[in-house]
Amino acid sequence: MNFSALLLVALSSIATTTAFLPLPQAHPNVLRISTSSSPSDVLVALEMASRQATKWEKKQKWLEGRGLSAEATDSDGESSNAVNIIIAGAPASGKGTQCEIIKEEYGIVHLSTGDMLRAAVAAGTDVGVKAKEYMDGGKLVPDEVIIGIIRDRLEEEDCKTQGWLLDGFPRTAAQAAALAEAGCKADCFLFLDVPDEILVERVVGRRTDPETGKIYHMTFSPPDAEDEALIARLEHRSDDTEEKVVVRLEQFHTNVAAVKGSYEDIMVSIDGNRSPTDVSKDISESISAALAKRA
Repeated sequence: MNFSALLLVALSSIATTTAFLPLPQAHPNVLRISTSSSPSDVLVALEMASRQATKWEKKQKWLEGRGLSAEATDSDGESSNAVNIIIAGAPASGKGTQCEIIKEEYGIVHLSTGDMLRAAVAAGTDVGVKAKEYMDGGKLVPDEVIIGIIRDRLEEEDCKTQGWLLDGFPRTAAQAAALAEAGCKADCFLFLDVPDEILVERVVGRRTDPETGKIYHMTFSPPDAEDEALIARLEHRSDDTEEKVVVRLEQFHTNVAAVKGSYEDIMVSIDGNRSPTDVSKDISESISAALAKRA
């Protein structure tokens, strides 16, 4: 028996002899073992298997606590317990932070429009090729192409079985209508509501470390005052000025008002002018309520 086979047996034993619930073989996060025999690879593989099993067990308990079954599927073979979410919020509303929390807590797939666009172009899909033509020509990618990219992504197995979190789309009423026509239905639409004056303060004070990508705020989460090298290399985005932020907010409010009208029956407005923990608590309750309606 080769190394890969031995390691697969070991990982299978972990799943069946511990308190962890095994991941289904169809699950996109099932570990795929390479033929490498490096001891460090073994440790990494075992750690990954343990971590995925822990997440899976956590999700099962979360579903069971709401009277749901992880094995439940609808007529199309999709998980009927997978929650599908759209999240919206102005620049600096805390959307990025909450997306990370939601993704980690519920194991759903976080979909950023920009990331999906770049992935489709890199993969050379039909809609990706079309998108690249517009991008190379310095033109905006039209809604129908973006919708095609999103529809293709939502048809992938991980989105069907785990559910999805759509971030940054739809941005207009036309995009919301196109999303509905494509059969992409959300369970809840989360809107992070933060006063404009707070948003301006959050944006203007932002600084980015170009080496790590970490974002600081000179008032709310400043860098270590003694780390002179870090402070010296922090960058202030050219569009993070009060004048430009105000314009961006005006555009955001104009568009989001129409989008919210498309999701009145599933929209939940969350007060985003609080600590991330408090905001996350309200979001969790909203997601639970969405699942409860289906149950």
